Amino acid sequence: MSIEVHILTHDTTQRIGLKYILMEYFNIPSKTSTQLNIEQLGENPSSLFFVSPQCYIEYPDFFFPRKNRTIIISKSPIKDCLSIDVFSPESEIINQISFILESFDSSTDSTTSELSPREIDVLKLIAMGLINKEIADKLAISINTVLTHRKNISSKLGIKSVSALSIYAIMNGYISEKDLMR
Repeated sequence: MSIEVHILTHDTTQRIGLKYILMEYFNIPSKTSTQLNIEQLGENPSSLFFVSPQCYIEYPDFFFPRKNRTIIISKSPIKDCLSIDVFSPESEIINQISFILESFDSSTDSTTSELSPREIDVLKLIAMGLINKEIADKLAISINTVLTHRKNISSKLGIKSVSALSIYAIMNGYISEKDLMR
């Protein structure tokens, strides 16, 4: 199968670096862009998209259905999402890309969740920027319960930062860009 790769980020260094790695180590030419033009990307099932979190958030309706073909270019790994940690050494980035390319299968899309419905409710509110007291008030639970849910969410997902939890929530369709604007 011939893979078509699109690199969509405003960061010039990331674009150049990923393009170089894909060509040098995997002999895969890639298309880079600072502006996402959805119409030009088409519906090629063998397309992979390396995107910045900002780009993903701007176009969730395009990327969410292609979740199994979208790789987030992030500053830390994101569990249950394909991601490249740009702060890793070059050899580790090459290993990450190699793993993604080996496991690439355009016919599968995993949307399994380890979280309970209440944990998902808490995750949504965390991603929307609410603090523990606001979450407790909104869900009519105690602050201690919120803290327990946060601890369980972080433990289950292996994600500690609020920004990474927000990306996870968006990538898994729990919230949309509109929810972030509230």
